[in-house]
This record gives sequence, structure tokens and C-alpha cells, in this order.
Amino acid sequence: MGGRNVPTVSSSSSSSSSSSSSFFSHFCSSALRTKPSNSPYDVFSNRINSGEGLIRRLGVIDLILIGVGASIGAGIFVITGTVARDTGPGELLSFLYALCYSWLVLCQPGVTISFILAGVSCILNALCYAELATRFPPVVGGAYLYAYTAFNELTAFLVFAQLTLDYHIGIASIARSLAGYTVSFLEIFPIFKDNISNWFGNGQEFFGGVVSVNLLAPVFVAILTFILCWGVGEFCAINSIMSSLKVIIVVFVIFVGAFEVDVSNWSPFTPNGFHAVLTGATVVFFAYVGFDAVANSAEESKSPRRDLPIGIIGSLLICIALYIGVCLVITGMVPYYLLGEDAPLAEAFTSKGLNFVSLMISIGAIAGLTTTLLVGLYVQSRMYLGLGRDGLLPSIFSKVHPKYHTPITSQLWVSFVAGLLAGLFNVHSLARILSVGTLTGYSVVAAGVVTLRWEDKTASPASSSTWREGVICIMVVACSGFGAGLFYRFGSLWVSMVAAVFALLASIALHLRHVYGDVLGFPCPGVPFVPALCIFFNMFLSAQLHQEAWVRFVVLSVITVIFYACYGQYHATPSLEGSEIYFPVPGLLVSTINVIVVWESYEGGSVCNTGELGNIFGLQYGGVFR
Repeated sequence: MGGRNVPTVSSSSSSSSSSSSSFFSHFCSSALRTKPSNSPYDVFSNRINSGEGLIRRLGVIDLILIGVGASIGAGIFVITGTVARDTGPGELLSFLYALCYSWLVLCQPGVTISFILAGVSCILNALCYAELATRFPPVVGGAYLYAYTAFNELTAFLVFAQLTLDYHIGIASIARSLAGYTVSFLEIFPIFKDNISNWFGNGQEFFGGVVSVNLLAPVFVAILTFILCWGVGEFCAINSIMSSLKVIIVVFVIFVGAFEVDVSNWSPFTPNGFHAVLTGATVVFFAYVGFDAVANSAEESKSPRRDLPIGIIGSLLICIALYIGVCLVITGMVPYYLLGEDAPLAEAFTSKGLNFVSLMISIGAIAGLTTTLLVGLYVQSRMYLGLGRDGLLPSIFSKVHPKYHTPITSQLWVSFVAGLLAGLFNVHSLARILSVGTLTGYSVVAAGVVTLRWEDKTASPASSSTWREGVICIMVVACSGFGAGLFYRFGSLWVSMVAAVFALLASIALHLRHVYGDVLGFPCPGVPFVPALCIFFNMFLSAQLHQEAWVRFVVLSVITVIFYACYGQYHATPSLEGSEIYFPVPGLLVSTINVIVVWESYEGGSVCNTGELGNIFGLQYGGVFR
């Protein structure tokens, strides 16, 4: 009996070893899959079933207002006075109070320079987004889609996980802030003064603060969810009205405040030195986060190749101009050392006897928070839609309502999570673990611009050795940026400069050792130096985040890999035969292509299928005949 058991044990052990080897092999091959890149005709797969796609309703003005709506919240009315202590959490995914610098260090006229430096850095990131937004087919996905094509499936899934956690917590926190601002506004009127319970809008804590009930926050989420499920046209109308309102109020505040400016308050302009200005730039960078929301609107844009770059960069330029204007006004009206900590802009106008402006500021804050919440819910639902189509999440997330053409399931899921978090928990306390996902996404997008350019020069992708060499250089830039940030954080400025030199050398190596092809559409200038600078500064900022943010990054990454190993690798389908195909082909294409084409009208957003096509003439970007 013993002799017969030996082969059985050996066979079982061999089977187990073979099974483990097979699992690991399948995991590696799946994780390294990519979405189809540039084929001979730049064909990209679009996983939208006939008649179930999103409607193209967004024009260039709509896209600009989406970017403005996501970027400018209530924070613009307090950020210049409290920059890192208490920004008034209006900026989506960017709660500046998570970085605990002294507000006195930053509340100086030189904070204007901080906003300019941060704005320039964001413009560089926006240029990277603009290039990828025009070289990909007009479908949802944003940074996730770009990472899927430029790198691999697992990297894309990790980017999605990090970004979506930022969105979940950020949206919930914005909803609670909107509820709080609304209650504060209502209490201006005597009938509501001291008559509104904490549980209604400010949060009533139970069980030692573990639970914080807020009734109004999930109500706001539910109302905005109804609008988003109704249709993209309705969403666009509400966002345009609210975004225009807050921009008008900000411009009015700047105009009125300009007449109260005393230029002597600007001297000295940088009383705390340039080090404080640079520190301020690393903090206020997050005030501009939101322009990337435009990239997720690609599938609903009327003319994506033309309008997306304008929407991304245009919205950012508007935000930069508004922030700089508010900075100059507030520091010119009141000496920086007399600014209040909680509502510096309102207090500055009150000190000048302009109380009516304070009321307008309250209205602007509510409008700002409404748009950031609305756009946040909109963008995250499109992210889930993209992963549902690709199989990395259950297919229920890929469902689009046949009548309203909105991702109902994804939208309801996003809103359910936001409403639950906002209604039961004080998510403001989680602010310091945010932003690491946003910076990760920005860095991956910038790296994607570089790697995809390598593949443009020839019909086939860059060789493996060349590709690995380039990725190593990108990693050197990223590590140098993170190292420079850490040393700067702890006061070793000279060591930070050495790290910056390493990043520069790696960037030069990228330039000399690789050939970069031209791109069709909007080209990011200065490749690879501009994307490398983006990566360096993004990682520099990452090093300024709280250590809990990096604990969250590691833990979430591990959970994401486990979920991918158990579900994603078996269900993901990066390319789907027989699905509709978009052709981002500029100019005239003469070829025999036996595929199914989605013929879409820019004007009406109508969709109809044609059969086999041969000798296709005049095929333009997005599969649109002109």
C-alpha cells in the first residue's frame, strides 16, 4: 500500500506545481496585454454595441465649462488666504488642507507667483492630456485608456483603482461641504438662524465620532444623479448655468476689489522668501485639478479631435486667470498678515464696508461646490463604463440606457457610494490620503506620451530592448522627482538639486537614444522633455503628501492586484472582434478594409451601421464621413 501511495503523492505534487505555474503564466500574459495600438490604419476597437452608445452633445464651450466646473469650487474664495490650512474643500480630489503648512507662510503677495508656477506645471500636464485625447478614438476612459494602450492591462487597472478611490472620497467630501455651505447660507436669514439641527447639514456624530449623520449631503447627490441619468444634455445645461454663475461672481469680485487695492500692501512681495513661494506652488497645484475631466467626455463630444484640446487647455487657462486675479485683489486689499483664516476674501470685503459682496461670495461658493460635485459624479460613471466594456469589471457597468443614452448602472453605483459615505461618515478626515491617485494618473499619462511616440516612426512597435531602455529612463526621472521632493521636504535643497540633475540626464538620454515620430492631431511640444518635466514635478509633489497617502497607495495596489488575479485576468477583453471600429485617420484613406464602421454625424449624433466597405474615400477622424 505504501508503495502505491508514492506515485499518487508525486502526481498530486506535480499537478499542483503545474497548476501554480499555469496560473502564474496566465497572470503574467494577461497583465502585460495592451489595447490595440497603431495598426496600419490607426484602427482602435470601440466596444460600444450598436444603438447603445453615448450621444455626442457636447460642444467646445460645454467642454470648457466642464473643466471649469471641476476645477473651481468654493476654494477660490478662501484658498488665497488659508492655502494649506483650510482651503474650503471645493476642489475636486484636491483638498489643500491635507498639507499642513502654516497659512502665514503662504498668505503673502508672493502667493500669486505660487499660482503662476503651479499653473505652468498644470499646463504642461494638460498638453500631455491634449495629445492623447486627440490620438485615441472618441471613447470613455481617460487616463485608464491611455495607460492600457501605452503600457499594459494591469497598469491601467491600477491607475483606475487609484483614481476612483480619490473620486469616491472626494465626491463624498464635496457633498458634505455643499450641505454645510448651504446651511450657513440659510442661517443668514433670521428664520433659520440657530434652528437647523446638525444632523441636517453639518453632521451629527454618534458612537464616538465613528458615524457622522448628514441628511442633506445624500439628498444633493440624489438630485444631481437624477439629472445625470436623465441625459447628457440636461447635465450640460445645469453645469453651464452654475459654472457661468460662479465665473461671473469671481470676475465681479475681482472687479469690485480692484478699486479697493492699496499697492503698498504688495511690498514686500515675497516677505518669506522664494522658498515659501515654491512651497506654496507645491500646495496650490491641486487647486487646478479638474482639467482631466474633459478627457473623459470624449465619447460625448461633437468634434473630439478639435474640441478636446481646446476644452482641456482653455478651461485651465481660465482657472489660472481667475486664481491670479483673486490673489492680487485679496493681498492688495488687506495686508497679508491681517487676513482671516476661515473666510479671508469675505472678511476683506467686509472690512471695506462691502457686505453685499460677502453674500455673493456665499452664493458663488455654493455654485462652485455644486459643479464640482456634478462633474465628479459624471466623470466617475464614465470611468466605470469604460472598465465594464473592457471586462475588468462586471458587464453590468457597461450598460447604457437605450433611450437616455447614459450609463445608468455605473451612475447609480457611483452615486450610491457617494451618498453612503457622505451621509454616514465624516470623510473630511480622509482628505490627507487623497491626491496620490491623481498625481499617479498624471504621471502615467505623461509617460504614455513618450512611449507612444516611440511607436509612431515605424509600422511596428519599438523593439523590446529599446522600449525597456526608455522605460528605465522614465523610471529614473520619476525616482529623481520623488527623491528631490523628499529631500526638499526635509530641508536638503542641495541634494534635491542633485536629484534634479539625474532627472535631466535621463531626459537627455531619452532624447538622444530614441526617435520620436510626429503625431496626427494635437502634438505635445518638446517631447520628451515636457512629459519628463511633468513626471518629475508630479513625483516631487507626491513626496509632499502625508505618509498615510502612501500607505493607502500600497494597500489599494495590493487589493487591486488580488482582484485582478481573481477576476480581471479571466474576463478582460482588450480587443473584441466584430465590434464597431473607429478610424482616427486624418485626410484621405484609400484602402480595402473589410470591417464594420460606425458612421456618425457630428451634427445629429445619429448612428447607423454599414456593411463591408471597400475603397473607402474621405474617411475622417472618429469614423465620420465628410
